Amino acid sequence: MAQEPRLKVVVVGGGTAGWMTAAALAKLLPRRADVHLVESEAIGIVGVGEATLPHIRHFNDRLGINEADFMAATRATFKLGIQFENWGKVGDSYIHPFGTFGRGSHEVDFHHYWTRLHHEAGAPRLGDFSMAVAMAELNRFTLPDPDPAKLQSTFGYAYQFDATLYAPYLRRIAEGLGARRTEGRIVDVELDGETDDIKAVHLESGQRIEGDIFVDCSGFVSLLLGKTLEEPFEDWSQWLLCDRAVAMPCQTETPLAPYTSVIAMDAGWRWRIPLQHRTGNGYVYSSSFISDDAARDALLGAVEGEPLAEPRVLKFKAGRRRRSWVRNCIGVGLASGFLEPLESTSIYLIQAAITLLVELFPEKHISALERDEFNRLIDLEYDRIRDFLILHYHLTQRADTPFWDYVRTMEVPDTLKEKMDLFRRRGRVVKYREGVFLDASWIAVYVGQGLVADDYDMRAQLPSPEHLMSAMQAFRAEVRAAAEAMPDHRVHIENYCPMAQAA
Repeated sequence: MAQEPRLKVVVVGGGTAGWMTAAALAKLLPRRADVHLVESEAIGIVGVGEATLPHIRHFNDRLGINEADFMAATRATFKLGIQFENWGKVGDSYIHPFGTFGRGSHEVDFHHYWTRLHHEAGAPRLGDFSMAVAMAELNRFTLPDPDPAKLQSTFGYAYQFDATLYAPYLRRIAEGLGARRTEGRIVDVELDGETDDIKAVHLESGQRIEGDIFVDCSGFVSLLLGKTLEEPFEDWSQWLLCDRAVAMPCQTETPLAPYTSVIAMDAGWRWRIPLQHRTGNGYVYSSSFISDDAARDALLGAVEGEPLAEPRVLKFKAGRRRRSWVRNCIGVGLASGFLEPLESTSIYLIQAAITLLVELFPEKHISALERDEFNRLIDLEYDRIRDFLILHYHLTQRADTPFWDYVRTMEVPDTLKEKMDLFRRRGRVVKYREGVFLDASWIAVYVGQGLVADDYDMRAQLPSPEHLMSAMQAFRAEVRAAAEAMPDHRVHIENYCPMAQAA
């Protein structure tokens, strides 16, 4: 039987979204997709998305990427979680770890036992029962143990890397797998007169590139999905007020931390992302509460070392397109939506869209069923991340600046209200089949910002108070000892994935 011709996939835009898409389709669908990427070096990329979630490891593995090679090429460090400072109250600090808290018993999750002890006798910090937290606080790192019975298997990790180096790294992979690239600026988009599908893009050079499927990776411009197909944008800025960021790298003056820092500021928050060769910094803020100049000055006054570039301002709006797949066009990354960088979800959402596209890739012609299922699932990802991000702002006791007083008292989506009420009453965490943030993530933010459940699972009453306290103290000591026995984060990197030295 003759093989069906491959569908022509035109990826519009490079950067992280474009080259992740091109590499994945070329690797995973070599007999079904003919991949052609169009980008203009004159346009440039956003290039500040330096922190990731653990899911990127699976993406890289599927592409056959060697971890140490990738980390050396992108000057990456390991990331065990995110440290939040001054979010619940000024002076507070907690870590949202990539991993679990404690050990539960049968069907009862650990945080129910911790809540009981908290109410009865005053429990130690919840973070004391997390392997990832202990490692992060001690600046230690080693790869997880593959044996699920071992304590050292209870944490995960992601990466902190130079985003301007990740796309070129993926480009080499994609082109090695047969993906083609054309340099040029798109000046016109041609629609089919009968179906209104996108038929071709026209370049400034006069070249016409035709395709069966078009993937819009054009960033905030949303050239195909937004401008050409006019898909409406759902604005979520009534809940996610931050609409700008000023970003700037600096020299690293402190130990190489295996985590991202997120420090609350007067009108938003500041990130600190340590890489092998520098530290990335940025102030994410609401332009309704602070000017660009004041935000720039605040960032310059907060960074730890000598600035390595001038601060640059980025503008954005939180929300998503009503649909991400319209006719024969799929929006990936910023062209589809953006929910600010608070929990490092931008690259994850790119990955989620690519994964769904691979799973639902058309055989010959696009089916409305495949398109609708893609939109349903990607909408769930955006909606659930939206609620998680809003939680960080709304769950604060701060009223010391107009920004924090506003987010503390604002109305939030009903879906988030229900989640908070369930946890407040009995410590229940809403569970999903789809969605990136699992129980431990929600628990970390709830407890870290001062929301401890009023009650807990009644089965957590079974151990005696003495046994419960003894078991928790022993586990906490085990966690600490295991972390202390691990190598320093920088030492591990120097032995595992040191960046190449400049000639």
